Amino acid sequence: MWAGLRLVTLTVIAVVGLCGAAASQSGVADFYRGKTVRILIGFGPGGSSSFYGEILARYMGRYLPGNPTMITQHMPGAGGLTVANYVNSRSPRDGTEFAITSRNAVFEPLLGNKNAMFDALKLNWIGNANIENSVCISWHTAPVKQAGDLLTTQFIGGGTGSDSLEVSIPKVLNQILNTKMKVITGYSSSVDILLAMEKGEVQGFCGIGWTYIKLRKADWLATNKINILFQMALTKHPDLPDVPLAQDLAITPDDRALIDFLLTPQDMGRPFFAPPEAPKERIAALREAFSKTLKDPDFLRDAEKAGVEIQFTSGEEVQSLLERIHKSPRELVERAMAVLR
Repeated sequence: MWAGLRLVTLTVIAVVGLCGAAASQSGVADFYRGKTVRILIGFGPGGSSSFYGEILARYMGRYLPGNPTMITQHMPGAGGLTVANYVNSRSPRDGTEFAITSRNAVFEPLLGNKNAMFDALKLNWIGNANIENSVCISWHTAPVKQAGDLLTTQFIGGGTGSDSLEVSIPKVLNQILNTKMKVITGYSSSVDILLAMEKGEVQGFCGIGWTYIKLRKADWLATNKINILFQMALTKHPDLPDVPLAQDLAITPDDRALIDFLLTPQDMGRPFFAPPEAPKERIAALREAFSKTLKDPDFLRDAEKAGVEIQFTSGEEVQSLLERIHKSPRELVERAMAVLR
């Protein structure tokens, strides 16, 4: 008797659970049906972040319940901090807006940057589209041809905001190795920096994705228009076994640990996030739609044509990575703050 009663009870619980899930899914679909969802891009048009956002907008509506229209809007400024601050404080809390910004912008609150007015751990992470391997390049006419030249010859690079990767790593190398790197900031996107390099305004760019160069600037590689000075990642890209990592330039274990710490965000190279306090069921729907989109054959085909690499990381995994970064030894964080500021 008791076994039969227990079986009936479990069956009722299962049915109620399924009905609840179905009702939740139906509620999400009812909300999104007929609406427009905006993907905010923290940089100007034409750069890698723009490509990721625009391709995502073409396909993600297929997988979001209610099939809303999806559009992009560029919101450049401060190396990606402008869009992050906006999403945190002013974006609607209903799941109709989410954004992509710089992985380094996400890191700034931990490093005490008062211009970063958000808590990265409280944002709702939708997912990550790529594990980034960035490179430092110089134009073929620049006097700096290899990493060792940075110790003796001034190198002038371009950058977006003062807290971007292409600014922070040169700062660190100047401090710990006495390299002679100077970065001119204020460019709205990587495309603008590359154009400035071609025109001779700057000599190089220490923060462009290797995949972008390989797929969109293959002619530069074929005609030796650029020198690849070093890589900015936690591990070397298989294409570049002979190009040193930034960490390889360090002399002491502490210096290497510092660079490793600053490059940890490379593992969340193209992060998408929604504001805090958004309804949990809509965040779950956005995460699931993001995951399905990044596995869609048509999406992957378009991404390849656009020259962007796709390596999916779930929103939950991004959250875990951020929690791990925030548990770093305090002395390491304080040293990073001192070097950067």
